Amino acid sequence: MLGSMSLDRIPSLNWLRVFVAAARAESFVVAGRALHLSAPAVSQQIKALESHLGVDLFVRHARSVVLSDQGRAWLPAVEHALVSLETATDGLFGPRQQSSLHVRALLLFALGYLSGRVPDFESAHPGIRLHLSTTNRAADEESAGPGLQIVFGSPAAFADRADLLFGERLYPVASPQIAKRIQSAADLADHTLHEVATHRAGWLPFLDGVGVKVPPTRFLYTDSTVFSFSLASAGTGVALARAPASDRLEAQMGLVPCLDRSVRGAQHYYLLRNEPGAISPAASAFRTWLLDETAPLRT
Repeated sequence: MLGSMSLDRIPSLNWLRVFVAAARAESFVVAGRALHLSAPAVSQQIKALESHLGVDLFVRHARSVVLSDQGRAWLPAVEHALVSLETATDGLFGPRQQSSLHVRALLLFALGYLSGRVPDFESAHPGIRLHLSTTNRAADEESAGPGLQIVFGSPAAFADRADLLFGERLYPVASPQIAKRIQSAADLADHTLHEVATHRAGWLPFLDGVGVKVPPTRFLYTDSTVFSFSLASAGTGVALARAPASDRLEAQMGLVPCLDRSVRGAQHYYLLRNEPGAISPAASAFRTWLLDETAPLRT
């Protein structure tokens, strides 16, 4: 008995799967390859979904598609609904020896720290299937969904559901060609400094710490450390490393420290349990593993 619940507005599950694939790729062709469908078939199902909802989920251009504002706002809810359904289905009807866990992480943490260690977790826990996703919001509780989330901020924001992982150390990095031209902190004023607008601690605390004034015109603002690293790797200026979360990316992009100076960031990374109360065995295993991995960084 469904009571007052109406199923009229709930779209076809297949439409939702196609929508998520197309939204992630922002390409009907790429989504079709992943789902073993033709691009026209993907387009037809998206049109059917849009007709059902009465909104345009994509903006169509001559050779590309991009998510509309409504589509971008709806995507996290659809992704988490599908993950919840798959997790529940696995738990009730799947093999007893396997369970699923959704972990959502900040993009920098995911690329710079977590990705290189996931194989170790999978080797130690072959019965747990991870569903990993990323966000560029420091605290994304509203759209986090079930499972665990790696967030960045202060402990007061996360009540008693968060475990401290580690903090960050800030220092300038650049391509080797630019780094060798920076012999002192004062030389930073001669280069473009990539500032991540979403971070509370950035270039100003570092520059204050080394006693350097830089005019506002020297700053180029980005929305992520990953993007600022990419720009610095291309030789466009100097980025701010956020060790240890950025260590792996720093090496991969060929960046090197410019000065033997660093400052401590004001905030920390935390592992957040998205739902109050007891957590699943899979979540408990991941939590124990990650806390053991990060323990040396908390000393």
